[in-house]
Amino acid sequence: MGFSWTPKQQQVIQSRNRNILVSAAAGSGKTAVLVERIIKLVLDDGEKCNIDEFVIVTFTKAAAAEMKQRIIAAFEELLEINQGNVHIEKQLVLIHQAQITTIHGFCKQVIEQNFVRLDWKGIPMMVFDNHNHALYFWYEAQKNGIIGT
Repeated sequence: MGFSWTPKQQQVIQSRNRNILVSAAAGSGKTAVLVERIIKLVLDDGEKCNIDEFVIVTFTKAAAAEMKQRIIAAFEELLEINQGNVHIEKQLVLIHQAQITTIHGFCKQVIEQNFVRLDWKGIPMMVFDNHNHALYFWYEAQKNGIIGT
């Protein structure tokens, strides 16, 4: 928002109907480009969507936190210009449920949400929550009849 984008950056921002992977050197503007792309996708009049419908994966927790903060800042800036815009206001609420995480964080959430469905017969394993508390041992679940063998 307010940047002068290179042709390749503009191509990433405007690309539609496909998943993308952006790989570039540190300090090249990847985060700014991705934030701009996300904001434009969320606010596109033709296909408005919500920020919590995205899966945004970064390499580090710090990068994920920075991405989230930049998206919040962009929505706040847009809301100042478009006061009372219900769709933008909604995004500022939904951002806290959005999947902006590392690949490990994303995989952990998929396992937590689908643990019983995974059908990992007899594989002793433990899943931890964000506070490093064990959620359940697989073999304990089997032993107690919570899941079948």
